Amino acid sequence: MSQHLPAVAPAVTAEIVGALSPRLRKRLDAAITKIADRPVTRDGDTVRITVDDETGLELHAPAGVVTTADAIRCGCLLAPGCLHRAAIASAAPVADPVAHPSCDPDAGQPSPDEDAGPPQPPEAEESTATPEQRAAAGQLWTAGAALLDTGIEGAGAVLQSELLRAAHTAKLAGLPRPAAAAVSVVTALRSARSADPAHRLADLTAAVLELLGTAHRLPDATGPELAALRGTARQTYVPDGSLRLYGLFTEPLITAGGYAGAITWTAAADGRLYTVSDIAPGGPGRATAAAGRTVRLGDTALTHRQLSHAGLALSGATVSPTGRLGAGAGVKAVQAAGAAWTDEPLAALWAPPAAEQVARALNSQAPGADLLFLDVTILGPARETGGDCLLATCGDLTLRLTAAHDHPALAYRDNLRMLAALPGTRLRVVGRLLPDSRPGLRLLAAAHPADPARRVDLGLDRLQRADLPSAAPPVAQVPTGGEAGQAPLHLMRRRLEQAVAAGRPFLAVPGSSPADAGQLRRSALPTAADLLAELQRTATRRARDPFGRLLPADPTDFARAWLGAALYTEAAEASLCAAAWQQER
Repeated sequence: MSQHLPAVAPAVTAEIVGALSPRLRKRLDAAITKIADRPVTRDGDTVRITVDDETGLELHAPAGVVTTADAIRCGCLLAPGCLHRAAIASAAPVADPVAHPSCDPDAGQPSPDEDAGPPQPPEAEESTATPEQRAAAGQLWTAGAALLDTGIEGAGAVLQSELLRAAHTAKLAGLPRPAAAAVSVVTALRSARSADPAHRLADLTAAVLELLGTAHRLPDATGPELAALRGTARQTYVPDGSLRLYGLFTEPLITAGGYAGAITWTAAADGRLYTVSDIAPGGPGRATAAAGRTVRLGDTALTHRQLSHAGLALSGATVSPTGRLGAGAGVKAVQAAGAAWTDEPLAALWAPPAAEQVARALNSQAPGADLLFLDVTILGPARETGGDCLLATCGDLTLRLTAAHDHPALAYRDNLRMLAALPGTRLRVVGRLLPDSRPGLRLLAAAHPADPARRVDLGLDRLQRADLPSAAPPVAQVPTGGEAGQAPLHLMRRRLEQAVAAGRPFLAVPGSSPADAGQLRRSALPTAADLLAELQRTATRRARDPFGRLLPADPTDFARAWLGAALYTEAAEASLCAAAWQQER
């Protein structure tokens, strides 16, 4: 997947790939590899790619997105049914079919909903899924099951186009959440197949779980559950009166779908969290540059960096369900004094015990509920299979602090190394909960090591040696314990990820699954052992035709067993995570 190309709508890729002949489909993956490295030039909304000395491609992308198949033109003799158009559409990032709250390209900009006057009562939705929605869910399930049957290596451009076609069908049927899940799977697949350093198998596994989980449950859901599974196509802004906000920190954002920018978190006096964002198509450079852009709220001239340390007074404020502040014409905003993290009202965010904050993060859907506000003491660096992390204590707990994002353009990892050189230093930090059986969080911001009254946005501000205290008191290292003495759910997680990476045939090969099931049973996890055994049985189960010949394995049967094991693992890990934050050394 090339980030130099504009995003292409899912329906466009599905249409172009679907029009290819069977012979050209077999050559599509090889063509994508070749064309992704060709020179790219931009001229306004037009992007040109030189295929060879005689052939060129043009993509017309107003607002950075290709929205119709006719917007991709090729100069070869076989166009429009040529391989070049399909290859470039499959190599480009996938445009989000619906705006996600955390990566909405219109975030922070005036929305038509905001200028439409008082909010109107929502239209009554059906209490059960419509036939069109059931059919769309079935397409999503079939495409997701096919992915589990083949794994990453077999999920080429043709299977991806089927996922995108299903996503487009789901969008038309009024299912924005499942549609977005399918696009997330395709984006993660392309990252994996292109050996993108940012690829994480755990992220792809989570995307597959979201896709199959929503597609499987939606046909039988009713009432509020059905509304949650459908999702929301556009965030509705509602009036929230006058607000007095205090800046907390700014978080840079880079998505796999080709969006980037910055989100500034603020807090009201009552502890409610609000965000101001500037997200648009772009790469890492835009993520760091957006922090210096002016906040689009009223007449304020504050940049995102300045707002994270200052305050804001708003009248006529409008807010989305996710806590994002609207920028309609009726919103008035002026700069106000900020507050240090150690002063009220911000200090109240650090008052609740860690266990209480974790319970909120696991159970609440409120804006910023997954953020933890902790006072920690640094122990030092630690090396784990997932990468380097920073050990710290919080009361009687030993925490693993990791980088929020691994991209080298962001300062997270470099700052983590600098903080690791300060054992014994007490810091006030903000992070996002890591749902694991060992306490941990992804660091987003921290108080300055040399001046607690200042704060550091760890993704944007780079600590220097001169910023660090000259010396820190020694501190005894606390063992992390590794996997010993913990419920071995990593055995389940490993099998689930292996199924996504290598497909059903990998689990069909005789291996260590019986031993894994036995270990789970000895650890008092009989349900996990049964689910793992069923996963392998469905991987190897094949029926015979009337003549005794083996029939192909049923991918739907295997996908159902995989989904059951994945849902169990997710629930068990959340329970263990909550317990881990309450235990004492």
